[in-house]
Amino acid sequence: MDAPTPIDLADWPRRQHFEHYRTAVPCTYSMTVELDAGAFAAALRRSARRTYVAQVWALATVVNRHEEFRMCLTAEGAPAVRPVVHPAFTVFNPARETFACVWARYDAEFGAFHERASALLTEHAGATEFFPQGPPPPDTFDVSSLPWTSFTGFNLNVRDGFDHLAPIFTLGRYAERDGRTLLPLAVQVHHAAADGFHTARLVNEVQALLADPRWVDGGAVPAG
Repeated sequence: MDAPTPIDLADWPRRQHFEHYRTAVPCTYSMTVELDAGAFAAALRRSARRTYVAQVWALATVVNRHEEFRMCLTAEGAPAVRPVVHPAFTVFNPARETFACVWARYDAEFGAFHERASALLTEHAGATEFFPQGPPPPDTFDVSSLPWTSFTGFNLNVRDGFDHLAPIFTLGRYAERDGRTLLPLAVQVHHAAADGFHTARLVNEVQALLADPRWVDGGAVPAG
């Protein structure tokens, strides 16, 4: 794991925002959107690739483009940025009606990531421990999926979570409406790390990946 780089507060445009939402008014916010996933779902139907892994990779790709979603705190409580972050994601055990949390090292090449993450989902489908690989390393962010239902709102309430600067994502079941395939996505964000502008940009870039899914089978990845 590479060490995070401290942010130069003297030249950081969001210094006052960070200090305000870290100390004066510590808060998180959530945003729930419905992404147009028609092209994405069609590409995966033609492919042997797994939908959930593709969703996780799309999120990880956009997260790793932007420093505000790779932020953490140093031991002294100062803001820093990790060079890369890796997705930790849930795998459901239907026999026990519980889930485990696994994590996979991010790779910008979807095929390599898919091989790694898909193997983890298969290996730990019957996991009885919450963290079958051991506790996730600190340079991870969380993704969970609710494939049993769609939703238009989702909010996490994390007690004493104001030191947690990494985003948290929740995916829902596809909804078919007006001839469109919609993917619910909820994003939980620490306001000290990112403002609405940054989260909207993240959502729009994930949407762009779903709208042009040539990368599912090794094609070009749309630029951010």
